This record gives sequence, C-alpha cells and structure tokens, in this order.
Amino acid sequence: MMKFNHKTFFIALISLLLSGNLVYGLDLSSIEFPALNKIELPNIKKIQLDNGMRIYLLEDKTLPLIEASARIHGGSYLEPADKVGLGDLMGDLMRDGGTQKWGPDELDEMLEGLGASLNSYADVISSGVNLMMLSTKKELSVELLAEVMRRPRYDEARFEQAMIAYKSGISRRNDNDASIAGREFGKMIYGSESPYARHAEYKTLGAISRNDLIDFHKKICRPDHVQLAVWGDFDTAEMLAIIKKYFGDWKKGTEKIADFPKVDYKFDQRVGFVERADSKQSNVYLGHIGGNTLDPENSHRIVMNNILGVGFGSRLFNEVRSKHGLCYSVYGVYTSNISYPGKFFCYVGTKGESTIKAINLIKSEIERMKTEEATEKELKSAKDRYLNSFVFNFESKGQIIQRMVYYDFFGLPKDFLNKQKEEVEGTTAADVKAAAQKYLKPEAMRVIVVGNPKSFDAPLETLNNGSITKIDVTIPQ
Repeated sequence: MMKFNHKTFFIALISLLLSGNLVYGLDLSSIEFPALNKIELPNIKKIQLDNGMRIYLLEDKTLPLIEASARIHGGSYLEPADKVGLGDLMGDLMRDGGTQKWGPDELDEMLEGLGASLNSYADVISSGVNLMMLSTKKELSVELLAEVMRRPRYDEARFEQAMIAYKSGISRRNDNDASIAGREFGKMIYGSESPYARHAEYKTLGAISRNDLIDFHKKICRPDHVQLAVWGDFDTAEMLAIIKKYFGDWKKGTEKIADFPKVDYKFDQRVGFVERADSKQSNVYLGHIGGNTLDPENSHRIVMNNILGVGFGSRLFNEVRSKHGLCYSVYGVYTSNISYPGKFFCYVGTKGESTIKAINLIKSEIERMKTEEATEKELKSAKDRYLNSFVFNFESKGQIIQRMVYYDFFGLPKDFLNKQKEEVEGTTAADVKAAAQKYLKPEAMRVIVVGNPKSFDAPLETLNNGSITKIDVTIPQ
C-alpha cells in the first residue's frame, strides 16, 4: 500500500489533471490515506462594538502581513427588479470608484506602491471588502478598510467605465453554449425574475444612476450588518484600539433589511430548448431544486452525490463516458445552501447525435441510485474524495477565521464542520439509498438542451410527452 500526505497527494493529482497526463483507470483505492484528525480551532478573539459591528482577531506571526476580510449582510437580492445589476456595480465600485480621502487613481497608485491588495465585491446574499498589506502599515490598513466601507466616492468616470464593461458583458453572454445552458437552467429552477437567477439587461443598467449606488450602499453597509475579520502579525489589543478609532463612531442603521426571498417550487417535468444552428455539440443540464445545508440528511446527500457524479470513478462517468463513450465531460452536483435552496443537476456535453441517449442514460443512473445500494468500494471512494479534500477547509489561519465568520453569519455552531465530517464518515450504503429515494426525483426533472435539433438522435419531444418549451435568448435592446 502507498501512503501519501493529503496535501501532497492532492497537489500531484491536480497537476496531473491540468496537464492532461492522468492515466485513466488508475485505482485510487490502492492508496491508503491516514485518518483525519479532529479539527482544532485556534483561539480567535471575538468582540462586538457598541454599534453592533462584530470583530474577529487572530494573531499569526508567521509572516509580516496583515489580512482582513469584511463581510456585509446584504447583496444583490436587495436590488430593485427594475435595476438589476445595482448590487454588482456597488460591489465593484466601493473600491474601484475611490474614497472621499483618496480618488480612484490615487488609491491605485498608493496600493501598488505599498505592494498591497484591496478589493470589494457583492454576491447574491452579501457584500464585502478584502485587504492584504505589510504589518508595518497596521493603522493604514484599517483606515483603508474604513474609507472603502464607510466613504466610497463612486467616482463618476469610473461609474461610466463600469457601465461600459457591464454592457459589453451582456453583449457577449451568448458566446458560450454551456454558459447559456447553466444560466437558463437556473431560471428554470428559481424563476426568471428570482434574485437567485435573474441577470442585468441593457434596460436595467440604463435605469441605474450614481446616486442609486450611493443610496444602495447606505442601505446595506452599516456597522450592525458588518463582520470584520483580521488576522496576521499584530498585537490583539493594539489592533482592537485601531479598529475602534476608525469604526467606533460609525452609526447603526435603522431600516429593516428584507429577508431572503422564498423559493416557490413544484416538482414537475419540463424540457426547455435553445436552438444553436451551428453547434456540433449539445450542452445539457437536467435536475431539480436542491436542499438546505441544515437538512438532517445533508451528509448522506454529500456521499450520495459523490457516488453519482463526482470524479473519474462516479457512476455517471463510468456509464456515460467510459462505457458508452458519449462525452468528455459529465458530472452531477447537489448544492445545499442555507439562505435559500440549492440545486441538484447533472451536466453533459455530448455530440448532437447522442443527445437523447445521454440524457436517458443519466436519468437511468439517477434512478439506479434509488434502487441499488452502493458497493463498499463506491462508498469508500466517495467518502475518501470528500474527506481528503476536507483538510483544505483549514489549511490557513485566514480560511479558519473566515469560516468562523460564515458560521456566525448563519448562526451555525463552531463545531459544524467537525460534526459534518463525523456524519460523512458514519454514512452507510443504506443511508445513501434512503437519501436518494427521498431527494432524487428523476421522474420530475427539468431539462435544458442547447444545441442543433437537426443533429439529435431522436426528437426532444420524446423526453416529455411532446411538451417542449423553446427559449429565446435574444438579448433585449
């Protein structure tokens, strides 16, 4: 038996994958991994300021660096339906648009001169700012964070530049068939107007002004909605004093922020089709709504999905690619969120003339998860795949402290991941089958096919008793 260090093995494996030199048929079961230790969390100092801002401090003298990550409770789900794109613009321009103290060009030059990095972002549920700087500039690092978060300038010229870039992105969004399939599948699951699936259009961007950015920022960026994590080469008491100096006078907000929108989903069978007359390949997504991370069987679903669709030894890979040679890429994903339900989907990119066959094979494998228990080899491989990547959740102090911020964001216990690890380790073949029976519904799949119907091996109508929805992806002007 070979024995490998977890990190060394995964680095080597990734290198092989990227280089294309992986020897197919390699039996990973011949590798004996050492047992995973219980994750021990370091002593992270947690403080809440009088204004509600939560601070997390972790000393790490390994390198002369200060790193910080500020998470803001509020993202693009809060933007008005007629101004989709507002959240992303705000996230980008918090930093790129400069601050009241430093204009955008001055800020760029200063950061370059310091060898520092500072960026801002917004996603669906949150926004944030990340920073890395030499520890000799402790106070400046905190001042920069405060300026970007509290006093962004939203420079008019940078605003116009961002608008041009966003509109250019819209013009290119149909350039890739796989991207089209993924985007339209998301709409099929959540609804085209859902904040979990909608996207900016020329019209919604045109409705956004610089003042809208300022107002949106004021609404969501406030101390009682901020978690600030700082780790690196500093003294905790000194760092806390600096943070209080720049953030202590920040006033709480008073407006109630809307909860995450609910997802109204009915399990039913649907087939959507996007015609691409010049495509030689069909890009296919099929699946349904996913689950919540806090579902009691979530760990069983993790193992289930690893058996079904993750990696070279998965059932989908073995059946659709290895046995029938219908594709290069095929996989399954079962996402579980906390704020809103995730998605279960399988993806395959296949030749036009094998489109229907590939879809039916995938459905058959999903059904087989419900009827046929996993073998001991499948169960072990699935657990190993997940658990041996598990250590990367705690590879650095930054990952650890940001994970604690995430736990607090959703009110999860500190030992959440350890419990999940233990539950995965204890998952049986019967657990996997039970999870598949409860959560997988191949008879009620929603399917998106992007391709050339003239090349298909059978009419799409055979997938849904003649009911097909043709989807127009023409970009509205």
